[in-house]
Parts: sequence; C-alpha cells; structure tokens
Amino acid sequence: MRMRLEKILIVVCVLSVVLGCQGTGSRAQESSATADSGESAVTNQDLSSPFVAVAEKVMPAVVSIDTKKKVETGPMIEFDEPFGRIFRDLIPELPKQRYEIPGYASGFIFDKRGYIATNHHVVRDAEEIIVRLLDETEYEAEVVGSDPNTDIAILKIDADKDLPVVKLGDSDAIRVGDWAIAIGNPFGRLEGTMTVGVVSAKGRSALSIVGGTPALQDFIQTDASINFGNSGGPLVNIRGEAIGMNTAINPLGQGIGFAIPINLVKRVADEIIEHGKVAWGFLGILPQEIDRDLAEALGVEPKSGILVGSVVEDSPAEEAGLKRGDIIVKFNGEKVGDVDHFRLKVAETGVGKKVPLEILRDGKKKRITVKLGERPTEIAQAGVRHKAKKWLGIEVDSVNGSRGKALAPEGVEKGVIVVDVEVGSPAYEAGIRPGDLIEEVDGKAIESLDDYDKAVKQAEEKAKPVLFLIRRNEISRYVAIKPRQ
Repeated sequence: MRMRLEKILIVVCVLSVVLGCQGTGSRAQESSATADSGESAVTNQDLSSPFVAVAEKVMPAVVSIDTKKKVETGPMIEFDEPFGRIFRDLIPELPKQRYEIPGYASGFIFDKRGYIATNHHVVRDAEEIIVRLLDETEYEAEVVGSDPNTDIAILKIDADKDLPVVKLGDSDAIRVGDWAIAIGNPFGRLEGTMTVGVVSAKGRSALSIVGGTPALQDFIQTDASINFGNSGGPLVNIRGEAIGMNTAINPLGQGIGFAIPINLVKRVADEIIEHGKVAWGFLGILPQEIDRDLAEALGVEPKSGILVGSVVEDSPAEEAGLKRGDIIVKFNGEKVGDVDHFRLKVAETGVGKKVPLEILRDGKKKRITVKLGERPTEIAQAGVRHKAKKWLGIEVDSVNGSRGKALAPEGVEKGVIVVDVEVGSPAYEAGIRPGDLIEEVDGKAIESLDDYDKAVKQAEEKAKPVLFLIRRNEISRYVAIKPRQ
C-alpha cells in the first residue's frame, strides 16, 4: 500500500513539472509575441518620417505652370556711323522670325477661390498659362496682377470642384535652424518633388536673380534643394504651412536657395486681389551705404545711417527738404544703415504716410517730416510691365528694370534704355538700336520712365521730327526721328 502511494506521488509531481513547463513556455511565447508586437508598433509609429504627413497635406495644392512666350529674332547687321545709313540701305536685313518658347515653373493654391501664387518672372510676357494639378487636371490661368518689385505674381483659375489649399504660416516667426521643406516641379518634368533642409539664414538681400532681379529683397536662405522649375513653389515648415515662396538658386553653389517670405507674399496678394496692383512707398533718393572709407571721410561710424547720394526732382524727398550729402540716421524712429533693408522699409511704410526722419547735415542733427509718394518705376499692375509704351517702334525700360539692366552701360544707375526696336519702324530707320541710352527727348532730360512718358506725350502732339539724344559706346549724339503720318 505504501509503495502504491509513493508511485502516485511521483506521477503527480512529474505531471506538475510537465504542466508547469508548458505554462511557462506558453507565457514565454505570449511574452515574446507581445514584445514582437510592441517592437513592431514602435517601429511603425516612432520611426515613420514626419515629412510623409507634410507631403500628403501640401502636395495636392502645389501646381505645375506651363507658359508660352513668343519672341522675335533674326539676323541684325550693325554698321557704325557715319556710313551706317548707306550700308543699311544697300544691304536690307532679313525679316525677324517669330518663335514660341515654352517655360516651366511651379506655384501653389492659397485660396479656395482659385488664387495661385507664383513668381513674376515666371509669367512675364507669357501669352498662354496652363496650370496643372497633381491629379493631372489642367486649367487655363489668368494673371490677376504681377509685381516686379518683389517678383510676385497672382494667378486665378476657375475650377468646377473644391480646390486644395496650402495654409499660410508666419515668416516672421521662423528661426534659423527650423525645418524647411521645398515642394515643386524641378526642370518642369519632375512634378511633386519634395526636398528637405533647414532655414539657413534670414533677411538676405542684394542678390542677382536669374530671370529678373527684384528691387525689394528680404529672402529666406535654405539648404533644401531648389532647382530650375521650383520657382513659385512653396517653402513649408514641419506643420505643412507655407513660410516662403521659392524663387532663386545659386547655380555656382550647393545647398544655397532662396525664398520670398510668406508675409510679403500675403501683402502683395491681398493688394493685387483687392486693387489689381501694389502701391509701394517712395522717398525719392539714391541711397548709399556708408562703408569704412566713406565713414572715415565723413567722420562717422560705418553703417551709422543712409547717405543721400542724390535727390530726385519733384520727389517727396525734395519737397521735405532733403539734400545731397545728408545722412538719414533714423526713419520713422528706427535706426537705419543697410540700403536694401532701408529701401524695403520705405516701400512697406506705404503711400501717403507722413514719416519723421532724423538726419545728420554738416555734423548737426536735424529732424524733418516727409510724406511718402508712390514708387514710380515698374509699378505692379495687371498686364502691365511698366508705364512707358512702345512709340516710334521703340520699346524701353529703366536701367534698373528686369530687361534694361542686362543692356545698361556699366556704371549707369538711372535713365531709360532701348530694349527693342521694331524692324522697319521710324526709329529703326533712324539708326536706333537696343542698348542705346536715351538721354534727352526734344531737349528734355530723361532720367526715369516717368520723364520718358511725359516727353512722349508732348512729342506725340507734334508733326515735326522728334530729336533724341542717345548714348552708345560712351558717345552721345543726336538722332531725329520723323513720325509717320
């Protein structure tokens, strides 16, 4: 009997051990499964790129912009005077040929009504603009308004569906080191491309931009890759909010791109949508930065103010009593010293605003008040590049304009330059050519597009030949152009 009980106890113990091991194994498997599941969850959740959400949020509202521009070109034989007219009569030129040039860029929808932001240089002179969404839907777009001063243009499309939009952020709140994500269509074919970097710097100015250099600059610098075709696309933060509009690259460097701050884009867009143009404040001086040499000569500290190089006739500056050689120390109560930021500050202050100035004249401080006017050159308005029209076959631009700058003689900072001459026109027959600097029209000095417009208006009322004083290759000469009846 005792032997039987011992055998039973042994069997029970063995069964307990076996069952215990199975339980442990089961719990181990469950624990292992739980651990695997948890690791998988952590991997999927914590290691997923945060930029995926940004792409999904922003890309549907980024558009591709295709433009068509028509240009005339052809052989143009140049002959120097005094025998130029004889040779031109003996060897007539072939007629110009008309070509269609396609362009590719980016933009983004910022308003459900169909308003799109892009660059002015993207749509300048375009005869046709096609906007294509990420879903391949295409629309013909119209230019609501364009501002060459900031290189901003606003387009509009009429869609039969709800449009996605990019939420606009606050570019004043960004910091160097913040995430910067560029989205657009590089090279016109790689639609929906995203590149990632950081905000490298703020307040960049004095940049030369391919396609047209804007007068008012306050760029965001980023190392997010920006290539040709990205122009007009958004630069967004990690929340998918637009903090800038991509506009420029440095083809000689890597990791250097530039974007217009979105707060500036907002202001231009609001004024264009409401008024059809942007009115920028205008003082009417040639501002100069005080470098070390100037500072030593003037007896002041470098960048201690803005030196007045010249004063525009009949400008707000002249009316307020500013003179050449004055140093503007404070503008509207704020110290100034950087020319580009001073120019932007004046422009943003607005038309008609009375602003106190603190100036230094002959070593003595003086306070004056100036009422700002409206910036007269390259005023942004729908469908207009500048106010000067084509006359006698001549098309002109200011020497600081997007087209005039490329042809202007070295060292010339003000004036009007011929950018195109129609073959067979009175001006062409008189020998006027692109690159000629117009110094006078009928004895009136020409220093701006405003001067040229006024002179043209007066000359149009006369039937006799119009006397031009032009400068070519450092030589000035008079040319009489007889209008055709």
